[in-house]
Amino acid sequence: MKAAVIESVGRAVVTEVPDPTPGPREVVVEVAACGLCGTDLHILQGEFAPELPIVPGHEFAGTVVGTGTQVTEVTVGDRVAVDPSLYCHECRYCRTGHNNLCERWAAIGVTTAGGAAQYAVAPVANCVKLPEHVRTEDAALVEPLSCAVRGYDVLRSRLGAHVLIYGSGTMGLMMLELAKRTGAASVDVVDVNPARLETARRLGVSASAADADELERPRGWDVVVDATGNAAAIQDGLERVAKAGTFLQFGVADYATRVSIDPYRIYNQEITITGSMAVLHSFERAAELFANGVLDPEILISDRLPLTRYPEALDQFAAGVGRKIVVVP
Repeated sequence: MKAAVIESVGRAVVTEVPDPTPGPREVVVEVAACGLCGTDLHILQGEFAPELPIVPGHEFAGTVVGTGTQVTEVTVGDRVAVDPSLYCHECRYCRTGHNNLCERWAAIGVTTAGGAAQYAVAPVANCVKLPEHVRTEDAALVEPLSCAVRGYDVLRSRLGAHVLIYGSGTMGLMMLELAKRTGAASVDVVDVNPARLETARRLGVSASAADADELERPRGWDVVVDATGNAAAIQDGLERVAKAGTFLQFGVADYATRVSIDPYRIYNQEITITGSMAVLHSFERAAELFANGVLDPEILISDRLPLTRYPEALDQFAAGVGRKIVVVP
């Protein structure tokens, strides 16, 4: 079968790899679409994946075309979105409900072959059936949405909060849509990319700007979310949090990224700084929200490219052109 392979740091190719074979509790999924994510760029840069080469792609959906001997939950022909998370269920973190912090954390498309291919293998427990009205090629959005749902679980948002989001790429836009549905009094967005900021405006922001100084909230925001992973944005955002407010590090920064904090201000103003790591008990809820129309795939997905153009898709994503880019085998 054809698959994208990140062979070494900085090098991605599309090549032939062996067809996958399911284990007893696994299924083979014929991939309908696979989304690109910042994690894929980190893998290309030599971060996250424990070893290369790897078939990337942790955001994917498709049709079941093969099942293991002990699979009864789905049958050939079922359409599914796939949660890429692979937990040990034995370590201290798994046993205390923090599976996303698993000491043996693994993920399809990061530590094992992923969905940037014609076919992918997944545990049946990770497959969520799609309702009839959901297009399979759109359901690659369920995985990133599940990360955003996890972010709002961490925030435990209060009704009437004033929210500031840095970044209006896919994840920033998803955080915007969820903020609107979790009772925010206002949702403002900052982005230096005019095209992406225009998309945020289409979705309905309270205010938007290339610089938070242009926004009118001198006392700061109750909730500030970084969805960029960019050091300058993170540093600026930390300084915009209101008293008793919360800063959520949601964007994935490079390992070397560093910012400064003001410990006295954090103490004196009771500011919370927290993070949200991937998916945790949120995939099924994200699938339901997606089925109920919380996102418009036609707005979120800007490019659908053939799998053969995967290296080009990575370059486009790295350049910040477009919103969600998916490859279609």
